[in-house]
Amino acid sequence: MSEKTLPCTEAQLRDIATRWPTPFHLYDEKAIRANARRMKAAFAWNKGFRNFFAVKAAPNPFLMRVLKDEGFGADCSSLPELLLSEKVGLDGEAIMFTSNDTPAEEFVHAVEMGANVNLDDISHIEFLEKACGKLPELVCFRYNPGPLKGGNAIIGKPEEAKYGFTREQLFEGYRLLKEKGVKRFGLHTMVASNELNPQYFIDTAILLFDLIAELHAELGITFEFVNLGGGIGIPYRPEQEGVNLEIVGEGIRKAYEERLIGKGHPELKIYLECGRCITGPYGYLVSTVRHLKHTYRDYVGMDACMANLMRPALYGAYHHITVVGKADAPADHIYDVTGSLCENNDKFAIQRALPEIVPGDLLVFHDAGAHGHAMGFNYNGKLRSAELLLREDGSVTEIRRAETIEDLFATLDFNKLAAF
Repeated sequence: MSEKTLPCTEAQLRDIATRWPTPFHLYDEKAIRANARRMKAAFAWNKGFRNFFAVKAAPNPFLMRVLKDEGFGADCSSLPELLLSEKVGLDGEAIMFTSNDTPAEEFVHAVEMGANVNLDDISHIEFLEKACGKLPELVCFRYNPGPLKGGNAIIGKPEEAKYGFTREQLFEGYRLLKEKGVKRFGLHTMVASNELNPQYFIDTAILLFDLIAELHAELGITFEFVNLGGGIGIPYRPEQEGVNLEIVGEGIRKAYEERLIGKGHPELKIYLECGRCITGPYGYLVSTVRHLKHTYRDYVGMDACMANLMRPALYGAYHHITVVGKADAPADHIYDVTGSLCENNDKFAIQRALPEIVPGDLLVFHDAGAHGHAMGFNYNGKLRSAELLLREDGSVTEIRRAETIEDLFATLDFNKLAAF
């Protein structure tokens, strides 16, 4: 069972809220570092292991720098994410570039950086070669196993996904790479999101290890790495159990020895591209209650909205809520917790049992450290909120300021409007 606690005392949180107006996202550096080290320890048996942090989960350079310090790379899917990684000091094979419907200039930049380029479709071999003048020395393919591997609720069925090569295309594609003189190879898949069953990831590894052994035997190519993807979930609900990384690591080790090394393939590097499970549990959206509304239901109106945390509105996702200072009060009131967008689905919680709430209360939405601030937007002219980092020594650093109206209007030229 996952206990939902705050990263600091009530007094500290209230003090932070006096220095930075709510809403804001707060991240716990100490917990993020400890979590990163736990993942590395679970895969320490593989000398080349690396997790490429999925930048899309939390594209903040301060968080990325923390994870770079812990030995993580960056999983990127766009030019801005590549540029952000460069700003942090990541380059070369510390970057995994996995994209789809990619423009030529983004492939060129990734190759110039020396990133691991992961192609999404067999037609991209020719496209990449034409864009860059030649193929890079290392090329990876993204595999879509189709009905061979079940997906889950968020990512859907692999056979219905737009991503990746079929099995037949993999054999054809690697054969073509070999003919073109490519010497270094990788294989990748990503078939689940927010999955809590540890066996799912072990089974994915078995699928890829068996495939690599077949490709090695049939085509005579040796793989340098296998990227097992991400998708390791977090227990958003208190009653859920988190993924035991030690069980996952040991299960993959056994499969690696039996299904890959045991079939004659040399040692290779194990990669992951986890984002959510690294920062997700250690980020918090802090918001203040503005209004209470009593009509057909009781509504708690927040100064945050789905522009600050979209997942509940987008997926119907659950985020646990702590009413600061009322942890011991009975949860004997039923509320819809809402934002101020002109959208009826702008709700953080529907018919949630909480302690009695009054205007001015601080509410903390847990597990908002991934796909939270990152999914922000400006509909209704809403301004994206600040991001703060709770340092290991207890101090707080602003790692992204809140947007202003000037930021929102920066792409508009009002001088042209006067003459329009």
